[in-house]
Amino acid sequence: MAILQQSARLRKELSLLGVFAIATGTTLSAGFFLLPGLAAEQAGPAVVLSYVIAALLVVPAMLSIVELATAMPRAGGAYYFLDRSLGPVAGTVGGLGTWLALVLKSAFALIGMGAYIGLIFDMVGDRFPATGQLLHRFGPYSIAAGLAIFFGLLNLLGARKSGSIQKLMVFGLLVILAWFIAQGGRHIDWSNFLPPATDDNPGGFFGAGFESIIATAGLVFISYVGVTNIASVSEEVKDPERNLPRGIFLALGTAVVVYILGIGVMVGVIGSAELAGTLTPVSLVARQFAGTTGVWLVSLAAMLAFSSVANAGILSASRYPLAMARDNLVPSIFGTLSKRGAPSVAIFLTVGAILAFLAILRDPLGIAKLASAFQLLMFGLLCLAVIVMRQSGLESYDPGFRSPFYPWMQIVGILAPFWVIGEMGWLPILFTFSLVAVAILWYWGYARKRVDRHGAIYHVFERLGRRRYAGLDRELRSILKEKGLREEDPFEEVVARADVLTAKRGDSFEGIVRRASTRLSQRLPCTAETLTEGFLKGTRLGATPVAGGVALPHLRLPDINEPVMVLVRCPTPIEVTTGDVFGAEGPPRDTQAIFFLVSPDGNPGQHLRLLAELAGRVDQDGFLQAWQAAEDDQRLKEIMLRGDRYLSLPVLAGTATAPFIGKALRDIKLAEGCLVAVIRREGETIVPHGKTVINEGDWLTMIGSGRGIRDLRRQFEASPESGRS
Repeated sequence: MAILQQSARLRKELSLLGVFAIATGTTLSAGFFLLPGLAAEQAGPAVVLSYVIAALLVVPAMLSIVELATAMPRAGGAYYFLDRSLGPVAGTVGGLGTWLALVLKSAFALIGMGAYIGLIFDMVGDRFPATGQLLHRFGPYSIAAGLAIFFGLLNLLGARKSGSIQKLMVFGLLVILAWFIAQGGRHIDWSNFLPPATDDNPGGFFGAGFESIIATAGLVFISYVGVTNIASVSEEVKDPERNLPRGIFLALGTAVVVYILGIGVMVGVIGSAELAGTLTPVSLVARQFAGTTGVWLVSLAAMLAFSSVANAGILSASRYPLAMARDNLVPSIFGTLSKRGAPSVAIFLTVGAILAFLAILRDPLGIAKLASAFQLLMFGLLCLAVIVMRQSGLESYDPGFRSPFYPWMQIVGILAPFWVIGEMGWLPILFTFSLVAVAILWYWGYARKRVDRHGAIYHVFERLGRRRYAGLDRELRSILKEKGLREEDPFEEVVARADVLTAKRGDSFEGIVRRASTRLSQRLPCTAETLTEGFLKGTRLGATPVAGGVALPHLRLPDINEPVMVLVRCPTPIEVTTGDVFGAEGPPRDTQAIFFLVSPDGNPGQHLRLLAELAGRVDQDGFLQAWQAAEDDQRLKEIMLRGDRYLSLPVLAGTATAPFIGKALRDIKLAEGCLVAVIRREGETIVPHGKTVINEGDWLTMIGSGRGIRDLRRQFEASPESGRS
């Protein structure tokens, strides 16, 4: 199982706005500017309802994907999630199939662009015949191919550059769409939603029939799938636990509002009969209420939308070959990163496939059905992946967002796609299962002999008495370390209030464990003997991490409310011998620092995040040198604390802290989200409470949010003695 080194990881360059722009840009394109005419031909005025049903279908998958992406923010999206949950066969199906579906969607968008490019050529030709003839000589498909190459080159510059262009395109698109909806809404003829009966249609809103409405929902489903494709670039998102859920939810909300209001305007202004079959529905409606100016505006919006999809589609699709190459499912050349950190070979492959489809396929309706059908299957499997990950019992599976209504939301998300695929006709069904067959053949012919791993489903089997795969747990723990702490994790408070011990010459590891357990038992509702036995047993079984001269014995116990720690400094190295689950002992290793951590049993995720943060501190250059050189316990703790989350300063007359003297802690107003965690008084460490009175000469260690600590620094920066901050 691949644990990525820093040099192999993609750069985290996408903010919340970047996530929103990519997710929205891949959603508001062909579904708005091309499909409404084709969909209205099948569903009549109820095409609006088809878009609503399609949006509902994507909700279970969206919630499941957000959960998986916040637990495992890795390039490859659906591939990575399916591989780590259901195993490499499912991962191969998801990776190859989703890559191809994204390529089809991008080609679909560029083909749709051809219709609007032709419209622009006609308008230019009306006013400037010579220029119009020159433009028509190039042809819309040649221009679409040129744009595919342009966006491929843009993606080679990295996610930040392509993401910046994406933001500009999406902002311009939303402004024009807001104008279209607002202006068009004033010209709606409500009778268009209840057309009269004809020979082959009973009329009314539901005249096309329920089956046609559901089949149309399957057709337009592709309109929404882009909102979840952002998961394929989750490795490049800053603070993914915060930005991924917010960006995706905002994007889906925006898309639903735009689709429902926009399609409603189209049907209301010209009626479903006139809308049916056209490839330029938005320009047709805009001409009705805004003339040629309206056509120019919506044609510009279409160019922005289709370009946005092509750009974001290449960005998302290229991460699938990259992720699969990392895991040896495809040749390693596709995992090559450029100097700018972009997967260059995977981008070339993706653009080449788009150009091939542009040359071969010219039927937008057929492409839309094929891409939608496979995406529906993938969404069902991703809902199953959430069930498998939760039932695996892996404590290192620690998503920042958990899907509500589990498991019923996932069960609906598994069953509904198959029903919709069945309503779409035999060709999408054949295409979908042909893709599955090709992917399985690829796995058995190429990848099977190159991989040796299994998904979380083996941990479900292990709960039934069968085998498990330990490599997945190690990989998930490495991801926890990358993600870092959550805002609510009390790391600074735990470190600031930790007891500090110094090992004596001749002390053994067992002796230090007993001393630390005795100190911890004074703060916990358990005996020192229980703690000693737990720490030593964990070390014998290999559960105590030892690396870089530091050991991290740890336990989780019931009936405690918060984590506690003891920090041990070893002036002379202490030998620690760890074992494994089979009873074998490894070689003894010297340690100069030992951190004992005890956490509540009911919060395993937080326990692992605290351990991961401690390990991250140990990995920093110069840590042991600074640890050994610390002049007192307070300095020792400051080495462990995050610099932007604590402030240590003295209380002295004539300084900014003078007003604290003689006051109870509860009467002192600090910046929001900050507190005094520890008071150092005459060589002793005091854990304060609200009634604790501050004396002159006290050293206060304050902890809090980054913003709160910055406010405190500004407040006390005039203090001449606060240099220890």
